[in-house]
Amino acid sequence: MFNRKNQKEEGDGDSKNTNVVTLEATSDVESTHHQIRGLENVDVDRQNLAKTQYQHRFLGLFGSKKQPFDLDSVATQPSVYDDLDKAPHYWPRSDYENIHRFDTDARWTWREELAVIKKVDLRIMLWAIVMFFGLEIDRSNLSQALSDNFLADLGMNTNDYNNGQMIFRASFLVAELPSQLISKRIGPDRWIPAQITMWSIVALFQFFLKNRASFYVTRCLLGLIQGGFIPDVILYLSYFYTGRELPIRCSWFWVGMYVADIVSAFLGFGILHMRGVQGQSGWRWLFLLEGIMTLCIGLLSFGLMPSSPTSTASWFRGKKGWFSEREETIITTRALRDDPTKGDMHNRQAISFRVFKACIKDYGLWPLYLIGLLYGIPHGPVNSYLTLSLRQLGFDTFETNLLTIPSYVLVLVNLLIFTYASEVLNSKFNSRTIITSLAQWWMLPLIIALNTFSEKTNTWVKYVVTTLIVGWPYPHAIQVAWCSRNANTVGSRTVAAALYNISVQLSNIVYSQIYREDDKPQYRRGNKILLAFVCLNIVVYAGTYVYYWNLNRKKDRIWNQMSSEEQFDYIQNTKDIGSRRLDFRYAY
Repeated sequence: MFNRKNQKEEGDGDSKNTNVVTLEATSDVESTHHQIRGLENVDVDRQNLAKTQYQHRFLGLFGSKKQPFDLDSVATQPSVYDDLDKAPHYWPRSDYENIHRFDTDARWTWREELAVIKKVDLRIMLWAIVMFFGLEIDRSNLSQALSDNFLADLGMNTNDYNNGQMIFRASFLVAELPSQLISKRIGPDRWIPAQITMWSIVALFQFFLKNRASFYVTRCLLGLIQGGFIPDVILYLSYFYTGRELPIRCSWFWVGMYVADIVSAFLGFGILHMRGVQGQSGWRWLFLLEGIMTLCIGLLSFGLMPSSPTSTASWFRGKKGWFSEREETIITTRALRDDPTKGDMHNRQAISFRVFKACIKDYGLWPLYLIGLLYGIPHGPVNSYLTLSLRQLGFDTFETNLLTIPSYVLVLVNLLIFTYASEVLNSKFNSRTIITSLAQWWMLPLIIALNTFSEKTNTWVKYVVTTLIVGWPYPHAIQVAWCSRNANTVGSRTVAAALYNISVQLSNIVYSQIYREDDKPQYRRGNKILLAFVCLNIVVYAGTYVYYWNLNRKKDRIWNQMSSEEQFDYIQNTKDIGSRRLDFRYAY
C-alpha cells in the first residue's frame, strides 16, 4: 500500500521550512492500523488550492497544463474511517450496492484519481448533459413555436399561453416529490429513461394540436412526466462524485440546457421553414421532429445509465463494464470518505415516512427553499417572452430565432464563470450566498432600465437590455449543489432536492402571471413588480447568510462545551439526522 514518511517542504521567500507528513507509494500490500490513523496527519492544505483546479475541471477542460503538484503523491483524503473508534458508526449498511468495493485501506495517487474522474465525466456526466438537452429541447420549442403564429393558429391569446404555462408548471410541481420517491424506490437508472421516453411521445404528438383544450392537455401531461427529472439526475450524479466536484458538474449539466436553447434556435430557424409542407404549419413539424429526437435519447438511456459505479457490465455496455475493479474501489471509497452518509441507503430503497417527515420539518433547509421560490422571478417573464418581445420589436420569425442565440451564449458563459468562482472561493471561506446573490445585483440596473423604456426607445437598446437580462449569471447549479450539501444524508438529499425544485416551479407559476394581456406591449406594471422582487431577493440572500452563520455559531457553542467522551457518545447514539446533527455545519 503506502508508507508514511517525513518530508521537508520548501518555503517561499523567507518562510521557514516545515515538517510535513506525506505518504509514499510502495509495492507492499500490507496496511496497519497505525498507517490508517496516520492519514489524519497528512497536510492536505498544502496541495489544496493546486488540486482544486484539477478536481473541478470537467473532462480536463480549462486551466493550466502545468502540473502544480506531484501526480504520483497520494490522493486519498483523511476521513472518519481513519479513526478506529468512530469508523464502525459510519460504516455503510450491509446491503449498500458498492459495499464490496469499499476499502478503507485503499490508497491511490492523484494520477489515478484524475484519470478516474475524467472517465466518469465521459461515461456518466456527458450522457446526463445529453438527457438534459432532450428535456430542454421539448420545453423550449414552444418558444420557437410562438414565433410561427402558434397562438393565432390555435385561436389563442397571451392569457391562454400564460394559463398553459401555469398548467405545465403546476403539473411539474405536483410530480416533483412522487417522481423522486419512485426514483429512489426503483432506481434512477430505470426511472429517468422511462420519463424521457414517455414525455417525448407526448411532445411529438403536439403535431396534432387542434385548439386551446388540446394545448392545455399536452401541457399537463408534459409537466406530470417531466416533473422530478432534474433532482433525479442530481441524485444519480451524487453516486459518482464527491460533494466538492458536484457543483461544477451541475453547472455543466445546465450547460446542456443552454446548448439545447442555442441548438433549438438553429433547428427552429430551419424546421419552421417547413411551413406549408403537407399543408401543415412549421411549428407542427418542429414538435414532431424534436420529439422523435428526444425519443431516441430516452431509448438509448436505458442502456447508458448503470445503476452504480460497480454495476456497469451489461450486454449494452460490455461484459467487462466501464471500470476496472481498481477504479471501482477508487470511485466508491473516495465518495464515502468524502460523505459517509452515501452508504446509509442502497440505490433501490424507498424513503421511510420518518425520514420524509424529518426532511419536511428540517428548518435548516427552509431558507434555500425560499431562495428557490424567489430568485428566478425577476428573470422569468423576460426570458419567457423573449421571442414574442422580439416579434413586437419588428423582427420576423427567422430573425427572432437567430437573435435569441447571443443571450443563451451569454448565460452559458456566465453560468460556468460564476460556478467556478464559487467553488474556488468556497475552498477559502463560505461564499455561496455572496456569489448567488450577485445574480440579483446584475438584474437590478437592467430591470430599472426596463421601467424607463417607452415606445420611443431605440429598438436595439431594448434588445441589448433584454439580452443581458436573459443572459444573467444563472445561480441554479450552485444552489442545487448547496441544497444537496446542506441536506447531509441520501434520504434527506432526495426529499430536499424535490422540495427545492418544487419551490422553483412555484416561482415559475408566480412569474407566468406577471406579464398580462392588458399590460402589453411595454408591460409597465409587470416591470415594476419585477423590480420589487429584485430588491426583496437581495434582502433574502443577506438574511440567509446571517441565518446560517448564526446556526453554525450555536452548534459550535454546544459542541465545544461537550467533553470528548460526550461528543463520542453523541456520534454513536444520537437520533438526530441530516443537518440537525450537532457535528454538522451548514454551508453558506
